[in-house]
Amino acid sequence: MFSFKTSHLLLMVGLIAPIPAYAANFCVKVNGGFGAGGSSFVGKGFALPAAGACKAWAGYVKTATSVIANSTGGACLSTSGGVLTLTIISTNPSYLGSGQISVDHLRLCPTGAAGCPIGAGQSIGGSFAGPAVKQSCSAALLSLPAVHD
Repeated sequence: MFSFKTSHLLLMVGLIAPIPAYAANFCVKVNGGFGAGGSSFVGKGFALPAAGACKAWAGYVKTATSVIANSTGGACLSTSGGVLTLTIISTNPSYLGSGQISVDHLRLCPTGAAGCPIGAGQSIGGSFAGPAVKQSCSAALLSLPAVHD
């Protein structure tokens, strides 16, 4: 008969049981963000890449009062880990026009303004240009209605 100490049994279960890794969502507001006159980019299941690395971005941008555009792109974090650069392509025929896309290039400090080497974050070009900063991914941002523009 086998005899186990409780601590050894817990250690064994911890090593054998799979530990799921769930990425959080990552949100960036431009010009005050969705609901405040601007736009919010939502990266679903996105976590920052390691310093000096890049990764794919998939999600959407919410703007105006009910516009949701599907978005894809890429994000790279500087080697210092201080500056995040995103290039995001968004589509929504009802809002942008059939066959039209918006290409937005965002650059911001993911940890906030203190010590940010670029000063303030900025979304350059595209349909959603203006000051850009990381924002909390609220329930309102994460809500995707069945019908939207």
